[in-house]
Amino acid sequence: MSRAERKQSPPPSPITSLPEDVAVDILARLPICDYPRVSLVSKRFRSLVSSPEIYARRRSSPGCTEHCLYVFLYNYANRVNRLYTLRRSNSSSRLVLIPGLPPAIPPYGSFAAVGSRIYVFDGVNSSYTIDCTSHTVQHLPRMPVPLSNTVADVVGGRIYVVGYHDADPKSKAMLEFNTETQTWKGPMTVPGMQIRDGCVVAMAGKMYIRDFEKSFVYDPEERKWETEEVLSSKCWGESACVVDDVLFFYDWSDKELRAYDPERKCWQVVKGLDDLLAEIRGVACCWLHTVSYGGRLVLLYGKGEFLYITKEVCCAEVSLEIRQGGQIWGKVYQWCDDHALIAGNFIIRKSLDVVL
Repeated sequence: MSRAERKQSPPPSPITSLPEDVAVDILARLPICDYPRVSLVSKRFRSLVSSPEIYARRRSSPGCTEHCLYVFLYNYANRVNRLYTLRRSNSSSRLVLIPGLPPAIPPYGSFAAVGSRIYVFDGVNSSYTIDCTSHTVQHLPRMPVPLSNTVADVVGGRIYVVGYHDADPKSKAMLEFNTETQTWKGPMTVPGMQIRDGCVVAMAGKMYIRDFEKSFVYDPEERKWETEEVLSSKCWGESACVVDDVLFFYDWSDKELRAYDPERKCWQVVKGLDDLLAEIRGVACCWLHTVSYGGRLVLLYGKGEFLYITKEVCCAEVSLEIRQGGQIWGKVYQWCDDHALIAGNFIIRKSLDVVL
């Protein structure tokens, strides 16, 4: 017998020989950040971690769903918007480009997340949804009327899109999109406001839009608009987000993180973040965005040499607590200031919390 014949192949790994249903059940319980390493085990595992079945199993298994942060970045170098996701490991975090998506993500469109899907609205051309389990695109039914320079957010599982009709600054309309039936309703009338890119949030079952002077509130149940004076007293905008029905934004004039409670109708400064904010003030911060991420508040900010020239994107994750008297305190949960999520001259167009 030759040496080659005497040499035996190593026995197959027990995990790679598991029945498919058992393998899917095990993989569905792993953190999504481990999937890139799991895909290197074998072609079979690579196929499983990218299959719709594993995400369906995650949704049906208690405690297996996971929040993932997706970020649309505008690159000043090539003047395009691209989608990235935050990928974490034990030693670092970084923003990873999602390949294979349309290269021309609309520069003046709007974005919203429902479950595992991101909805992209570009009323002038087309609208589509990105399935974040497979990073594939599906076109949506055409809007009843084309809207440009839109803003959008989600209330009660429905997406409300507001924009200019016929590119006329005096003609505005709102559409309602049902994500379950994939149908549109509208157009509906909108009060006189100037629509600003990204200046919209949803909290406590209502949609809030900020123009250059006022804050407008839409109640879908009563189907009516109002203005809110106390909310209008601060110039919150595209950098704002909502965590547990409280609005947060970074006030550039006073260099403070502010919070607005719609029930109490009052503003306050978030306490406990002096070191974080002092560091951000001292690094030539070009811009700062807030985003709700799995019940925590994330600050994404650009570090640079001077205004509007970003060298790298960094982030800090903050846990929030309401103490006696309703005072909101923040505590830094994770801070990636010592290394960049991504290097380059970027600005954030939109950041979204997606559930997988």
